[in-house]
Amino acid sequence: MTNQNTPAEGQACRTTRRQMMWQTGAGFGGVALASLLGNQFFASQATAADGKSPFKNPLAPREPHFKAKAKNVIFLFMYGGPSQVDTFDYKPELYPLDGKTIQVKTFGRGGHKNEGRVVGPQWQFKRYGKCGKMVSDLFPNLGECVDDIAFLHSMTADSPIHGSAMLMMNSGRIISGHPCLGSWVNYGLGTVNQNLPGFVVMLDKTGGPISGAKNWSSGYMPASFQGTVLRGSGEPILDLKAPEGMTEERQRKLLNTLKQFNDEHQTMRVSNTDLAARIASYELAFNMQKHAPEAVDTSKESSATKALYGIDNENTTDFGNKCLLARRLVERGVRFIQIYSGGAHNDDNWDAHGDMKINHTKHALHTDKPIAGLLKDLKQRGMLDDTLVVWGGEFGRQPTAEYAKGTGRDHNVYGFTMWMAGGGVKGGISYGKTDELGGTAVENRLHVRNLHATILHQLGMDSSRLNFFHNGLDESLVGIEGADPIKAII
Repeated sequence: MTNQNTPAEGQACRTTRRQMMWQTGAGFGGVALASLLGNQFFASQATAADGKSPFKNPLAPREPHFKAKAKNVIFLFMYGGPSQVDTFDYKPELYPLDGKTIQVKTFGRGGHKNEGRVVGPQWQFKRYGKCGKMVSDLFPNLGECVDDIAFLHSMTADSPIHGSAMLMMNSGRIISGHPCLGSWVNYGLGTVNQNLPGFVVMLDKTGGPISGAKNWSSGYMPASFQGTVLRGSGEPILDLKAPEGMTEERQRKLLNTLKQFNDEHQTMRVSNTDLAARIASYELAFNMQKHAPEAVDTSKESSATKALYGIDNENTTDFGNKCLLARRLVERGVRFIQIYSGGAHNDDNWDAHGDMKINHTKHALHTDKPIAGLLKDLKQRGMLDDTLVVWGGEFGRQPTAEYAKGTGRDHNVYGFTMWMAGGGVKGGISYGKTDELGGTAVENRLHVRNLHATILHQLGMDSSRLNFFHNGLDESLVGIEGADPIKAII
């Protein structure tokens, strides 16, 4: 998005204080007037990077700030918070400390504590790949892919509570009302395939995460940028089929007439972004009736491909099918795909407060082979080079037990692990470091904003220049604090 002299609702801009004072004439009464008028003038002047209004066709393709390394993103969201010390952050010092109470500062849903009973890693680790990365026995299949993965061991976040932590990982804020990562991606770049949504979400078979649709909302952006929930099996999108007896010709004629009236109606309401988004959504829905069924039809995939994703096994069929669908959607130009592992209830997600062994065994069994299959399939098709795959949860877990008995761990935002693969990211490396207990980032600390900035960077966007003018502010995914991409892994 380019800089403009006059800020506009939805415009990408960076205005200095001097310019702002000149434009408003230091008249704060004018600010109140603009608010009363609903910012209609500002919104009517909105322009995107290509010089055209982003609201005429919100999904039209737009040029990136610079040459992109990645074209698409697949975000594998392990809802609930997987334990870093039981998965990818090997801490041999924890094994002999198992069961001992030590002095250690922690902060989770149980508040701040100064001591705790250590829970040693519940699995053994092995070396994998040419890089020799130590990986838990939970992920033997993903272990085979470590030379294509960049592990981020020093992630930090702001909230140890699921709802606000989910919002931060998805939108960069701990409060709702802001556009999610997938919305920012499609706002900045538009959609390559006008027949499919640019932002697709696939939920766990047990249900969606806490806060629901807020995690794929477009916030103050037009509704066209919000995520479309796609079912992993059966009818992909409910209520998409045309009414019985409605032919394609009749439906096309009806939509043309509707568009004519809507366009006339919008001429006097150029600031109504919701109206523009709704007009565009009618066309998208019509096109999806023809194209979505083919995109999600895996019946023609080979038996070998299905086996690679674990679709031939009841433990991995569901998540494997979603990963395969993600690959098919990427092939058809869908920009951003998010797949959730974990539903609303604790037993159905990675939130291991009671028994770490039972919880993580269950969820790793469901996801290990499908995710490895996705990476391998993308690579053998030459698609991993420009498809960025991201793995992680909203936070990690503490090295100590939450309760007096058991192996469960509380939430941890001081230091946890995520990983990225493909899309121009270096493979076979580990970046950042936690302390000897694996609970606090001590080297090359990273924030969620750095993760977001890196994803945007690989897609050819500068996070400091990708702005949306809203309520008098140049809003951005990384906030006013800003953030640098993780250059060491690029």
